Amino acid sequence: MGKCFAVGDIHGCLDKLEKLIAEIDPDARKDTLIFLGDYIDRGSDSRGVVDFVLDLQKTCSRVVCLIGNHEEMLLDYIRDHGNRDLYFLNGGRATLKSYGLGADEPVREEDFPEAHLRFFKALLPYYETGNHIFVHAGLRPGVPLEKQDREDLIWIRGDFIFGSPEFEKTVVFGHTPFRNPYEDSRRIGIDTGAVFGGPLTCLELPAMKFHQVRS
Repeated sequence: MGKCFAVGDIHGCLDKLEKLIAEIDPDARKDTLIFLGDYIDRGSDSRGVVDFVLDLQKTCSRVVCLIGNHEEMLLDYIRDHGNRDLYFLNGGRATLKSYGLGADEPVREEDFPEAHLRFFKALLPYYETGNHIFVHAGLRPGVPLEKQDREDLIWIRGDFIFGSPEFEKTVVFGHTPFRNPYEDSRRIGIDTGAVFGGPLTCLELPAMKFHQVRS
């Protein structure tokens, strides 16, 4: 069995992602890379981040990509411009700019590279191993994993973080930024605000070691 590396919210910070992957240097045949979502928005190079992750999928045998609320907002925006204000309020303009698209123009699926659209549409809501559940935002306490609502998986905050930690497995999540990685008996939060000047954080398992790139 190889190592497992879970990477927190990237938000277009390609430079930090490149340095982080170089630092952890995963074994392309044995190790598992798990991205917790929010590859895009706010940062300067969302398109570059997606290209980088797609390249990792070609060279590494185990790359798991989860969906974050920002990918969900982008897909909603492409399908229905009715949520335009919400998407732009959350950094969507930066993503459109990285694809060479204007914020005032209608955006269609064909405006994005086909491989990128397939990537966004194929993102998983969660990933489970023997001891851990990996998810973008968290789980609703008291609800079995198979009955969790998709919206909770990518949007939940307070009810998860401040609710009961009595989950069957340790939940590794992003979405809610902390100054330092958050840890309690059944929750590990690894969004440390990379796009807001904080580090990009990766959790290495089973060693329970945090890797961080700050600039």
